[in-house]
Amino acid sequence: MTRNLSKVASDQSRGEFFAGLFALGCLSGLAARVIQSINKLGWVEAFFETFEVSVLVWVSCAAGVYLVLQDRTIGIRSFELAIGAAFAFLVILPIGALSWLAVTALGFYVIIFTENPSSRRGAFILVATTVPVLWSRLLFQFFADFILRMDASLVGWLLHTPRTGDIVEFADGSGVLVILPSCSSLANMSLAFLCWVTVSRLVDHKRSTHDVFWCLLACASVIAVNVTRMSLMGLSQWHYETFHSDLGAAVSNILMLGLILGCCLLGVRREFFQRI
Repeated sequence: MTRNLSKVASDQSRGEFFAGLFALGCLSGLAARVIQSINKLGWVEAFFETFEVSVLVWVSCAAGVYLVLQDRTIGIRSFELAIGAAFAFLVILPIGALSWLAVTALGFYVIIFTENPSSRRGAFILVATTVPVLWSRLLFQFFADFILRMDASLVGWLLHTPRTGDIVEFADGSGVLVILPSCSSLANMSLAFLCWVTVSRLVDHKRSTHDVFWCLLACASVIAVNVTRMSLMGLSQWHYETFHSDLGAAVSNILMLGLILGCCLLGVRREFFQRI
């Protein structure tokens, strides 16, 4: 029995083995959000809303699994089968956070103990994917008040109106703007970080000291768009209803996505143009 299991494992490429695990982990981690989105919006609208999951997360999951799959090395170590079993046990539990925790752990294992460069690049992307879907949310739980007050301070500074905690007075005095967790810049900053890792690893960008600048520029562009939108909402009741609408949110998201992607592509322009 043990010999047969070892033989099957040795005949399978490491890329197929780990890519399958990562794909299972990502699907399990996103399943709850997908189901909630379908129940809330229906199949058609949920599909066009990308199931209320950022398109960057979907793309990064696919890109990471694709790169890991490129590892054609034959031979899976016996203890890696045990790792795979433990990973599968965690991701089949109906707890999304456990799936992303398992993806994080497996990603670091591949980065540290796998020599194949493509597999390591894919693992980097998959670990980065867990930042917006897990780690930034955990961070927000501990520092929510501070983060929301920072956003409120920037909005109040632009509007020249008083602020109390995460509440900013409208510019015309007709009401107040409450900065809710869903309006925080932190989530979109984590997406900017994810975009940078995904783009740079996909084109096999050579690391340099300028990378920090381009990554921070992408994050700064997110903050600028998000704070500007909230400031426009805080001008008056009419502005609030206009920019808080689905159209206002869509325009804001498209603008942020364009700026994030533009900054990342500029940062890896040499490798990007070599590949096209």
